[in-house]
Amino acid sequence: MQILTLLGALGMFLYGMNLMSAGLQKAAGSKMRGFLTKMTSTPFKGVLSGLGITSVIQSSSATTVMTVGFVNAGLLTLKQAIGVIMGANIGTTVTAWLVAWLGFKADISLFAVPLMAVGFILSLSKSDKRRHISELVVGFSLLFLGLSLMKESVPDLRETPEVLAFIREWTGFGFGSVLIFLLFGSVLTLVLQSSSATMALTLIMVNMGWIPFEMGAAMVLGENIGTTITANIAAAVGNVNARRAALAHTLFNVFGVCWALLLFKPFLALVGMVITWMGLPNPLDIDHTMAMTEGESTATLYGISMLHTMFNVINTLLLIWFTKQMVKIVTFVIKDKKTSEEEDTLKLRFIDAGPLSTAELAIGQARNEVIHFANISRQGLEYVRRAVKAKDDKEFEAMRKKLVKYEEISDRIEYEIAQFLNALPEDSISEETRNEVKRTYKIIGELESLGDSGEAISRILSRRNSHNQKFSDEQIAKIEAMISAVDSAYEVMIENLSAEEFDPMGLRLATDREIEVNELRNNIREEEILRLEKSESSYHSSVYFLDTVSEIERMGDFIINISQALER
Repeated sequence: MQILTLLGALGMFLYGMNLMSAGLQKAAGSKMRGFLTKMTSTPFKGVLSGLGITSVIQSSSATTVMTVGFVNAGLLTLKQAIGVIMGANIGTTVTAWLVAWLGFKADISLFAVPLMAVGFILSLSKSDKRRHISELVVGFSLLFLGLSLMKESVPDLRETPEVLAFIREWTGFGFGSVLIFLLFGSVLTLVLQSSSATMALTLIMVNMGWIPFEMGAAMVLGENIGTTITANIAAAVGNVNARRAALAHTLFNVFGVCWALLLFKPFLALVGMVITWMGLPNPLDIDHTMAMTEGESTATLYGISMLHTMFNVINTLLLIWFTKQMVKIVTFVIKDKKTSEEEDTLKLRFIDAGPLSTAELAIGQARNEVIHFANISRQGLEYVRRAVKAKDDKEFEAMRKKLVKYEEISDRIEYEIAQFLNALPEDSISEETRNEVKRTYKIIGELESLGDSGEAISRILSRRNSHNQKFSDEQIAKIEAMISAVDSAYEVMIENLSAEEFDPMGLRLATDREIEVNELRNNIREEEILRLEKSESSYHSSVYFLDTVSEIERMGDFIINISQALER
């Protein structure tokens, strides 16, 4: 029953952390996206960004996976990402201090159940912000209630020493024991997918006297290796730069663990010295087999938290000067794939790593993919121009195949973006992001229709050729004018998609371009009808000409629909 209670309490701790993190992300997701992309111009700013975001969302794994996703999405360079990852490693130490201070020294579990009542009342609010805060409050309560239950359910080795005697046996192999507990910390973090949960268990084990301070320190070092696995799993299906960012995280932590093991005793002595400066006993001098006084317990808990903090701060201060060299190493290890330029242009570029574990932040990837989709669609317009101007059947057939291919590509990209958006859990994103997801569905539908129009024009031109009809130089010039007008509309639409905030001026410009396209179509139609009445043009040729002009005008309609869909 104790073991089952311990597992249940651990589940409550993890669920509380996830709920708290999700509430914070929903409350500040879009702000964090902007903060991260703006505050990474130098490695030091990147470190501060990673530190700030991890301190807020209380999960270095979430920040690291998000960073890998942003590299995958082209929002961050590899060099910027390394700085953020360094900061995330420092930020995760905040959780250890919260657990050591509130979870052990101030019994926060006494207030956990009343806090849940506050959370429930907030959850009934019509305000999105209050509902997000309710998740934060309930998550916070569950986290510390789970921690309290974990402390109560673990066996006391002083009363029942036989229960976990095998762990005590692991402590008698000198430096070999350090390596055993380092591996134990790595595996435990890998299994739980949370270094914070493993840190909480380490603090309990040291506080209950299961293991001495030195073995707790080894577990902390192991946790820093185990936490890199999450990012590597997320990057496994990502692009080359995403995998490089995950490898940089591993490289950073493994290097840190190596120097910490080489200088294990001096490093622990330094931690002990800092704790004594705080007016507490040196944790290295405490006999863990005997019942600890309150001061000794505090010194042990603070010692583990201090070691965690100092390890990550020192490691960052050592490696921040070698960011360029780290980029070179991971670039050498993970080489670029050899693909043709066109092949690289026409595939998904930003969301091939799947949805981020931090759902609120994943919409940034989808937004960038939509801009990429719009640029691919605009390339298709150039093939329409070339198909119209083709001088022989061979040249036309090459362009026709291109337009058919682009239509298939637009179908595939629309499907894959929609699949990505479908995978985002609705209950993990804010109302603002839900609305953005709806707008994105509308936009990718219109972009797919633009691909259909290009393919429809190729069919019109094929029928024209099968009837041995040709456009006159005047007709080709008019179609070119239409294509240029639509291309100008494309340019404004892509600028609107790329803007961080909706700009009414951008919508006004898009509307002006749509009016220009419509007026040009009307003038061309009237002129062509006059030419038919004067028998200056063949009827069949005019039909295919006007059908082509109408289909190009329809492309203008789809383009203005996209700019209008951006309106909040």
